[in-house]
Amino acid sequence: MSIDAALRAREESLAPALTEALTGAAARVPGFAARLDRAGVTVEQVCGELGSGAGLASLPVLAKDDLVELQRQDPPHGGLLAPDADVARWFCSPGPLYEPQLEGADWRWGQALADLGVGRDDVVLNCFGYHLSPAGAMLEQGARSVGAAVLPGGIGAQDLQVRAVADLGVTAYLGLPSYLKALIERYDEAGLDRDRWRLERALVTAEPLPDSLRAVLTERVPHVRMAYGTGETGLLAWEPAGEEPGAGLVLADGVHVQVCEIGTGVPVTDGTEGEVVVTLLRADYPLVRFGTGDLSGWTLGPDGSLRLRGVLGRVGQAVKVRGMFLHPRQVTAVMDGVEGVADYRFVIDRVDHVDQLRCEVVPAAGAVAGSSPGEELAAGVADRVRSGLRFSTRVDVVEQLTPGEGPLVDLRDWT
Repeated sequence: MSIDAALRAREESLAPALTEALTGAAARVPGFAARLDRAGVTVEQVCGELGSGAGLASLPVLAKDDLVELQRQDPPHGGLLAPDADVARWFCSPGPLYEPQLEGADWRWGQALADLGVGRDDVVLNCFGYHLSPAGAMLEQGARSVGAAVLPGGIGAQDLQVRAVADLGVTAYLGLPSYLKALIERYDEAGLDRDRWRLERALVTAEPLPDSLRAVLTERVPHVRMAYGTGETGLLAWEPAGEEPGAGLVLADGVHVQVCEIGTGVPVTDGTEGEVVVTLLRADYPLVRFGTGDLSGWTLGPDGSLRLRGVLGRVGQAVKVRGMFLHPRQVTAVMDGVEGVADYRFVIDRVDHVDQLRCEVVPAAGAVAGSSPGEELAAGVADRVRSGLRFSTRVDVVEQLTPGEGPLVDLRDWT
């Protein structure tokens, strides 16, 4: 089967659920009805061409920045939430972008965990954050859906986390691959009994997993698999268990995924690289043709199934640092007008498989006078970055910056 044929077969299988979701959304959600009007199509026209792949393509891609602007104009949800929707939680991502968790919504992470072999006999350490962002709640829901007990670790308190790994017999891990490496090292540094290490499975996401890091992790955690999803859409694909890594990511059930030409939004039906565009099958929150900003491409697995080639990069200027997006626009909003700073840039590097973020600032004339030149300025900038960007960073006071570079410089090598 070709990629084009596999795409048609998947769209045909999703067409009934898509039709129900889109038809319900057009009747219930003013913002979605307005999108249809702006595109000059009716929901009947869109649904009537779903099997051919042309139906959804009649709607322009909704970029994250577009969603942020819609929410700014019509807070808090941009008109994209049904009036009778049952919202269980609100999350907030940088932008700010407000994301509703609807009662009964399934973020699908349990599909990947079940494939990995996680179930009722497991204790899962969830090392995604529970503060404001949806990642912690998403992954916890996935672990609970397969019957596993969850230790809500979040980020930090590593001494307590590794003690709990030993005391509770933790068997599975959810989080960044770099953070798993840090926990393994902290466990050994604490002198904890290696015989009490039970952690055998890990589902990692939100940053790349190069072969060099995978090799380090699998020395202690035999089954490590990469998954791909977003805070707005949930799980989209994952590395299947029982295969050698590198054969592509199988698609999650219950979500519509396209790879589209950048700029045009035309769906790609071969292995060409493009932007991952997602449509949720919900009438009460119709996130339709949502552009994730991630680059990928289609491939076929050893079994002939349709797969994503993984995350191959980003559309535009945003980058991921420690699993969170950072955009030059956010940097500018936080740093412009800081007293005592004439110029600045943020530098992202990676040391021993861990992201490092530092801020270089050029002081304004007279800003570093006194007994501790630069220290107060650096401390003030670090506090501003921590509160404005939710990143801890080292701040270096320098005489000048490299000409021609923007506010965000990425030096990472993912080999």
